[in-house]
Amino acid sequence: MNIAARALLVSLLLAGTSAVVTGCNTKKDIDITKLGVDTDPPELLYNQGLANIKAGNMAEAGKKFDAINQQQPFSEWARKAMVMSTFVKFRTGRYDDAVQTGNSYLRQYPASEDADYVQYLVGSSYAKQIVDITQDQRAAQQTIEAMSKLVTNYPKSQYVSDAQEKIRFARDQLAGKEMQVGRYYLERKDYLAAISRFRIVVEKYPTTNQIEEALARLVEAYYAMGIVPEAQTAAAVLGHNYPDSRWYSDSFQLLKKGGVEPSENSGSWISRAGKKLLLGT
Repeated sequence: MNIAARALLVSLLLAGTSAVVTGCNTKKDIDITKLGVDTDPPELLYNQGLANIKAGNMAEAGKKFDAINQQQPFSEWARKAMVMSTFVKFRTGRYDDAVQTGNSYLRQYPASEDADYVQYLVGSSYAKQIVDITQDQRAAQQTIEAMSKLVTNYPKSQYVSDAQEKIRFARDQLAGKEMQVGRYYLERKDYLAAISRFRIVVEKYPTTNQIEEALARLVEAYYAMGIVPEAQTAAAVLGHNYPDSRWYSDSFQLLKKGGVEPSENSGSWISRAGKKLLLGT
């Protein structure tokens, strides 16, 4: 039975459900989800799944691919079906299911020709779940871990470039979260707690889009505590790396009001972190 015929049969069965229940309530129920699935060969199911994807019927496509894995697990058709099942779940927004199926595939077939693509789908599924920095950033960390596996394990993959972009975005998010918490403490004059958060950004996320503000906030926090040499060092590192930054301008003016200027203390942790900025690490 071809796809169109089966679709017509299912639609007719669904349309006539009430009549069947009323007129045939003494007969055994028929599970329409099993019609044809148990007997169709895997190659046919696979091609039907592809046809459903092309037609935009992702839900039906997923059923076809999952049926293959249930019928003939660990077969070559099951391997291919797992790849497509991961894709379908990703495209339909079932990200947790995509991760589960994808990771199952990678455990079974880590060296297969499609492993890099499945790893990319797993990472992309995490990336789709990244939320704004006011919320938990677990998905950002998971994105970094998954995409780093792609870059490390499959360095020649065509998906490496996009994986690296997603890693950068996720790192920006993690740094942004630290900055949000640090600003919270700074506004409440809990300077030590604020500094600890800004320090994480400077030391752990120096190449993110948060680094300029993090250094400027260190200037602000240290200056407010009266630890002027550290404030001067933070400003000096900021100015050396980002001389045209508005954050440096603000920091310079803050120190100027106190009668001091940016001046780097080579013994400071900020100075050591600044050297890494120059290296781009």
